[in-house]
Amino acid sequence: MTESNRRDGEYENTYQGGAHPYAGGTHPRTGGEQHPTIPSETFAHPADPASPTGPASPVHPVNPAEPVTAVNPEWPPPPPYEPTTAAVVPGRRPRRRRRGPLALLAAVAAVAAAIGGGTAYGIQELTGGSDAVASSATSTNVVPASQKGTVSGVARAVSPSIVEISATGNNGSSTGSGVIITSDGEIVTNNHVIAGASQIKARTSDGKEYTAEVVGTDSGKDLALIKLANASGLKAATLGDSDAVQVGDEVVAIGSPEGLTGTVTSGIVSALDRDVTVSTGEGQQPQQPDGGWPFEFDGREFNGDTGSSTTTYKALQTDASLNPGNSGGALIDMNGNIIGINSAMHSAGSGSSSGAGSVGLGFAIPINTVKADLDTLRSGSTD
Repeated sequence: MTESNRRDGEYENTYQGGAHPYAGGTHPRTGGEQHPTIPSETFAHPADPASPTGPASPVHPVNPAEPVTAVNPEWPPPPPYEPTTAAVVPGRRPRRRRRGPLALLAAVAAVAAAIGGGTAYGIQELTGGSDAVASSATSTNVVPASQKGTVSGVARAVSPSIVEISATGNNGSSTGSGVIITSDGEIVTNNHVIAGASQIKARTSDGKEYTAEVVGTDSGKDLALIKLANASGLKAATLGDSDAVQVGDEVVAIGSPEGLTGTVTSGIVSALDRDVTVSTGEGQQPQQPDGGWPFEFDGREFNGDTGSSTTTYKALQTDASLNPGNSGGALIDMNGNIIGINSAMHSAGSGSSSGAGSVGLGFAIPINTVKADLDTLRSGSTD
C-alpha cells in the first residue's frame, strides 16, 4: 500500500514549468520552513529511519504532470497490470487440470496389458507338448470362432480325432470307435469293444489304417487304452471337464455305427449321474446278434442279458442318437471338448436286428473318470 504526500486538491499544479510557489519561503499554513525546491527531472525517496538497510532507494524519473508519491523502500512495487482471475460460476467449484495422475493411470494400464499378454503366452508354452494329453475346462474353444456353437463346426474340428476300431477274436468280430488322445496314437475306447480280441485295427478319418495293441484295460470302468503302431502327427482331442456339464447342454456324438466311419449326431445332455450296469465282456461275444450292447438301468435289462460279470458306473445320459458301433466314440460339447466316452444305448426291438435302432437313450462315461484312470491304463493294467 502506498500513501500520497499531499491531499487531493490541496495544491494546484502551478509549479509546472517553473519553481514551486513556496520554494525558499514560508509555508502559508504551518508557518514553518518551506520545503526546498525539488528538481522536476527526478525524485528521490529519503531513507527509512526504521529500515536496517539505511540507504535511500534508487532515483526514479518523475513526470511533473503526475502527482508525486512516496513509496516505502521495503514494499514491493505494484504490479504493472491488474491481475486476472478465472471466472467463477456460483455454486460450481473451479476445475483443476490433472495431467500427472491420468498419465500415471495410462502407464499402469499399459503395463498391466503387457503383463497379462505375457502370462497367457507363458501358460500356452507350459501346457504345450506334441505327445501330451490335451486337457482343459469346457470353456476352451477348439472350434474356430466363425463356427462356434454349430454342429458342423464341432464335427469339422473333432472328427480327425475319432477313429473306427475293428476288433477280431475267437468269438467273432465287432466294430466300435475310439478317441485319439496323443499325436503318437494313444486311443481311449470302451473295454467291451476290444475285450477278447486277438487283432485290433483302427482307421482314421482320412482313411489311413493302423494296427493297434492293447496297452491297458479297466473292466470296472469299461475303459481301455490302445496304441497305434508307427503313428505320428495325429490330431489329439481336447479332454474337457465333465463336472461342469449341466442338463440341457447341447452335445455332439461322433463314431462309426455299423461301420459308417465318422457319423455325426447331436442332441442334449438329458441327465447326470445315471447308474448304468454293463457287462465286462468276459467269456461272451462283444456285442449281441442284434448289434446292441446289453446294459442294465434301474433294475431292468436292455439289449439282452448282461451276463454274470458286470460293472456299474455313473454315466451322462444323452438323447443324441447312438447306434451299435458308437461305443468308445466321443460325446462332445459345443466348444469341441470331449466330455464323455459313449458306452451304452437302448436299442428298440432288441430281439430282432431289423428293429434295432436308437430311441434317444444313450449313455457316456464322464471324461473326468477317464482322465483319472489314464495312469492305471498306461501302467498296463488288465483289470
